[in-house]
Amino acid sequence: MPRKIGNLTLYSVDDLHELLGISKLTLRSYLREGKLRGRKLGVSWYVTEEAIREYFEEPQPEPTSASAAKKKEATIRYIVQGVNDLVSETEECDTIEEVIETLNDQAIISLFQVQVVDRSTNEIIEIIKARDFLEKHA
Repeated sequence: MPRKIGNLTLYSVDDLHELLGISKLTLRSYLREGKLRGRKLGVSWYVTEEAIREYFEEPQPEPTSASAAKKKEATIRYIVQGVNDLVSETEECDTIEEVIETLNDQAIISLFQVQVVDRSTNEIIEIIKARDFLEKHA
């Protein structure tokens, strides 16, 4: 539930996750990268309503035809997920670079694994520990 301080409304990562349906992992990544403007107070991130508006009003670059074609041709997707009850978040990535970026944002990599999934059949091709994935692809 958003916190009201006078006329200021603050949204936590949990609030945004519930309201927008975006994973907490992605939200924290956007905050660290500055894609979404927020402030960290103690161990928690907070975002104002104004910062949310700014994010959605900012024009997004048009993808080039080459990158759009590359995405269409991709037959594999990657799912980064926690391996125990301490980390229950899941993040879906389209490229190896996205997986590497997501894993590098984690404090404890050993708590994650990567599923390599065939897009057309949704069949899991491989499940690999996050550290092994980074060693293989970084």
